[in-house]
Amino acid sequence: MESRMHERLVKLAKTSEQEMNLAEAALLIAMDEYPGLDVDAYLRQLDELATSVQQRLPAQAGLEDTLVTLNQFLFVEQGFSGDTDDYDDPRNSFLNEVLDRKRGIPITLSILYMEVGRRLGLPLKGVSFPGHFLVKFSTREGEVVLDPFSGGSLMSKEDLVEMLEETYGAAADTASAPLERLLTAAGKKEILVRMLRNLKGAYLRRERYEKALTVIDQILLIQPDQPDEIRDRGRIYEHLECFRAALEDYQSYLTLRPGAGDAPDAHRRIAELKQIVANLN
Repeated sequence: MESRMHERLVKLAKTSEQEMNLAEAALLIAMDEYPGLDVDAYLRQLDELATSVQQRLPAQAGLEDTLVTLNQFLFVEQGFSGDTDDYDDPRNSFLNEVLDRKRGIPITLSILYMEVGRRLGLPLKGVSFPGHFLVKFSTREGEVVLDPFSGGSLMSKEDLVEMLEETYGAAADTASAPLERLLTAAGKKEILVRMLRNLKGAYLRRERYEKALTVIDQILLIQPDQPDEIRDRGRIYEHLECFRAALEDYQSYLTLRPGAGDAPDAHRRIAELKQIVANLN
């Protein structure tokens, strides 16, 4: 079963952005933590959520009516909400846990929101905003930004600037990083990688290094050209005293990014690891 699910994830990772099923990919990622997870059952649960919203819509409902009904159903009737009590809980990064516990972080609640919305015909896009994942859609008047972590609330320009300042400090320069650029729609693989990086960070802060290694391997499966992930994997291997694997990753990192700002540190680590490996022989 585990092998078949891995093959399914590998196949999905190779599909185009347009063809990729975001919810399926997020659930397949969870299979490493939950080997018995029934991916198709959770996909049906998303279908059922969308059906429940559809049944509550007035006849010939427009975009605004659909969004209002979606927010009311998910965040009021169903009780989905941001986990403000234990934000860093790794479970918040797994879509199946979000569906079971009705708690999540911005990116997983946004995946839930977009996937239910997609089933209702809503043109929702993910936004990889600094420090806080968001959702947007376009109208003739411009783009509208929503925050599923806060019950699908509407985000004004002032709200977005304030969010930037919370991430970067009061000196956040929106002139050098215009909001329009920061609100670019994220691709599905980009969304999955950001979700996995959140999970990696949660595991590392809990010193669950083996699980963090698994997450890095998943990131590299989805987006192989990620030198920083190879470097981070080397650091974890070194911490776990897997010195040969660490040496290989540091060398691969410098091959891919010879001019990196931390290249001197990587060279130093390589020299030390070569000595350690030589003494092991």
